[in-house]
Amino acid sequence: MFVCICNAIRDTELRDAARKCPGGAKQVYASLGKQVNCGQCLCEAESIVFEARDEPLLAAE
Repeated sequence: MFVCICNAIRDTELRDAARKCPGGAKQVYASLGKQVNCGQCLCEAESIVFEARDEPLLAAE
């Protein structure tokens, strides 16, 4: 699903970037080469960023 319509950022893309980039949603957006436009996505994006960092990584078998 799209988290940010303005930047066409999907939740999976945001989660992957959050695991590699410290900081909040704005910093994660920047790591993707994007910046916040209207700001309506920030609350949801922040939640996804912090959830992604709390998720255990699945070990490859």
